[in-house]
Amino acid sequence: MCGIVGYVGRTNDGTALDVVMEGLARLEYRGYDSAGVALLDGDHVETRKKSGKLANLTAELEADPLPASTTGIGHTRWATHGGPTDENAHPHRGGRDGKLALIHNGIIENFHSLKKGLLADGVQ
Repeated sequence: MCGIVGYVGRTNDGTALDVVMEGLARLEYRGYDSAGVALLDGDHVETRKKSGKLANLTAELEADPLPASTTGIGHTRWATHGGPTDENAHPHRGGRDGKLALIHNGIIENFHSLKKGLLADGVQ
């Protein structure tokens, strides 16, 4: 089972990260093996993600802070495919110039056709 939190606000005072982290904390009882967040910073996306407890992500954010933002997403993951690693934690970032952050719940059944289309469009 996973948890997904999103926030869009008005002021660039760091509220997005606070709201997303509070939301993830409220979902801790559901069980998970990794957690991550993505914040919009101007025209690109910044992510932090860690396997293990939410406290691991909190420590990562203290060591490597994210910029203040009005928009953010967060995810807690229970691995069903791929091990519980930092790399497999969500959000996944990609797209042209790393401007896309993706969180999903479960298996993306049509990933082959999605990947083929994105690669054809030049996305790496």
